[in-house]
Amino acid sequence: MSDFARRLGVSFALFAFSHCRDVVAAVSRAGGFGVLGIVNFEPDQLEQELAWLDAHVDGKPYGVDILMPENLPRDFSDEELEAMRALVPDEHVAFVSKLLTSRGLDGAPGGNPRNLLGKPGVSLQRKTALAMLEVAFRHPIRLIVNALGVPPREVFDLARPRGVLIGALAGSADHARRHAAAGVDVIVAQGGEGGGHCGEVSTLVLIPEVVRAMREFDNRPVLAAGGIMTGRQMAACMAMGAAGAWTGSVWLATPESEVSQTFRDKMVAARSRDTVRSKARTGKYSRQLRSAWTDAWDAPGSPKPLPMPLQSLVTENALALVHREADKNVASAKELATYWVGQGVGLVEQVRPCARIVQDFREDFAAAFETLEAFVNRGDG
Repeated sequence: MSDFARRLGVSFALFAFSHCRDVVAAVSRAGGFGVLGIVNFEPDQLEQELAWLDAHVDGKPYGVDILMPENLPRDFSDEELEAMRALVPDEHVAFVSKLLTSRGLDGAPGGNPRNLLGKPGVSLQRKTALAMLEVAFRHPIRLIVNALGVPPREVFDLARPRGVLIGALAGSADHARRHAAAGVDVIVAQGGEGGGHCGEVSTLVLIPEVVRAMREFDNRPVLAAGGIMTGRQMAACMAMGAAGAWTGSVWLATPESEVSQTFRDKMVAARSRDTVRSKARTGKYSRQLRSAWTDAWDAPGSPKPLPMPLQSLVTENALALVHREADKNVASAKELATYWVGQGVGLVEQVRPCARIVQDFREDFAAAFETLEAFVNRGDG
């Protein structure tokens, strides 16, 4: 498929990012390359997840995706964590509490709306971040990708002796150059159509721009990301110079994924214009499915999103409550339910098993090249 895919030992350069180990294992077994998003796991949980993967990928390669700042901050004491939570204004807490209670949900656990507040992710503190890395490198991962800028130096120090390749997400050619200069092995160039954190440049423009920029770095391989849901799109990106496709949203519409059945149903019903790019979930722009939740944050008079990581302290526990209640068939919770998803959601017509999606990608990819070959062979100038 591509030199980069061969380096990883895969026969088809389809990369599947997922927070669910079942998706990762199923894709790797089917001939793609599963990548587990590990940001939400404590080190002990991560050990369990990766041990399970080792036992269920049938010896096929897989990787992990982290979310770590380039310079890992020091650890926060319990008192400092509480001080960080105290930085969240009452206005934001009251807004979320009212949004929940107005729909019959518990907006004040234990009688206090501030009990809804979460805590910073484990990968944003030095001690726990390093512990996560130590766990990950005890397992036979083949690739580690950072989704928050240049990977920390500790990633390079641990990966290089073990022969693990390193990647990083980029939303612009300048981002890609910075990653390449730092020594990453592959650039994941994500267009603005993608789910989760994304930039503004479309995939169709970004991929050739980054591929051209990588000529300055011995043609460092580029994986295309952002709205890719079919093999024909994958083929188009590889025709533009990509070494493969990095996908995420397509795996949510599978029985193996971590999302609720409510969200799977919403994906099937959604069109490409039913996503929004907003800071209201994490404090940085991310694309997610439009719902009563996202509409409320965009409405006049709503509080301005806080910077990362404070905004996540406001939203994540509340949204976890929403999805728990949605799974209990609470109609008001279903209206609020949202998740990160790209504009490619409009191409989702049904829920399919992961192995079926990999096969559909293969067939669609082959059909795209047959179409191109027919054009080339016409001989009509």
